[in-house]
Amino acid sequence: MFEVILYIALFILTLAIVGFVIRIFIGPSITDRVMGLDALGVTLVGVIGVVMMLQDTIAYSDVVLVISILSFVGTISLTKFIERGAIFDDD
Repeated sequence: MFEVILYIALFILTLAIVGFVIRIFIGPSITDRVMGLDALGVTLVGVIGVVMMLQDTIAYSDVVLVISILSFVGTISLTKFIERGAIFDDD
């Protein structure tokens, strides 16, 4: 029964990923695209978590950590670029 619930969660997360990819490609503004990328990263972490529970392993925990860090750094960099026009400050 628990596996059925995990497969349903995996299907719902897959639909969410499709929605986020659509938001990334046809988002009306750059802010919507950045939010779509951030949500995509969080959802990918969720998908990998569900797969880890289905396979009863922790082998993908490093992948989850790397995706989380890259998603965070990417979101911060893009928002800083949108706000100031440059990622690195010339001090």
